[in-house]
Amino acid sequence: MTAVSQKLDAYGKLMRVDRPVGTYLLLWPTLTALWLAAEGLPDIKILLIFIAGVFLTRSAGCVINDFADRKVDGHVKRTAGRPLPSGLVSSKEAVALFVALMAIAFVLVLFTNQTTILMSFGALALAFCYPFMKRYTHLPQVVLGAAFAWAIPMAYTALETPLASQTWLLYIATVLWTVAYDTMYAMVDRDDDLKIGVKSTAILFGDADKLIIGLLQLLTVTCLIMIGIQLSLSFWYYLGLIAGSGFFIYQQYLIRERERDPCFKAFINNNYFGMMMFAGVLLHYSLN
Repeated sequence: MTAVSQKLDAYGKLMRVDRPVGTYLLLWPTLTALWLAAEGLPDIKILLIFIAGVFLTRSAGCVINDFADRKVDGHVKRTAGRPLPSGLVSSKEAVALFVALMAIAFVLVLFTNQTTILMSFGALALAFCYPFMKRYTHLPQVVLGAAFAWAIPMAYTALETPLASQTWLLYIATVLWTVAYDTMYAMVDRDDDLKIGVKSTAILFGDADKLIIGLLQLLTVTCLIMIGIQLSLSFWYYLGLIAGSGFFIYQQYLIRERERDPCFKAFINNNYFGMMMFAGVLLHYSLN
């Protein structure tokens, strides 16, 4: 492997190109919002902008997260081999990559409208702040949820659809869901985080972690049911929620012993919940 290809490979790993599940977790609620806002297939230009934006902002978020954690990742079993602690990428390169990714994302937003452009600054602030929150609060997962859900009101404004109660119900559902699955993710590193002083909901919830995750999942489904009632969505939408709830139950089974590998598997499994959530919306507008 040449020096250039090795560097590009390191950049790709810094952006988590090799681990796309985080992109999917951001993509599903974004697509759901676009379809609900458009009441069906959204404008193709807006759809492509948001799909590209999801990839760019998630990648940028991973880069700034690793920059913020560069001094602690080497002490965590799961993250010791990441590009920054291993020396494959410098801190300056990481910051430059973050700026470049967010700049490209902002260029894409310029093809929408003024309201969406203004809202994009909120997305930037949340993406930048999240990685540093684990130093000051046990609730960084809530900030991550707010960041991941920010694409929802932006989808409505980009399509020039008024922000309504269902917009904010979907926003709340996404925040709740994100806190649930990122707590599973944090359970993987809980022992290491306690040693190095990193805060998380997994540490905050303690022995009540499984119960609270279950309550967050229940509240997520409740918010989505309320959306279905408000918009008079069909059987297909609820079928998607039933299927998604089955994955939630499976995740509870996986985390029952709080073991590292099953907890990480439960986190990954959330991709299927998001897929079912969007599938229900897609089927509703496609078959009715």
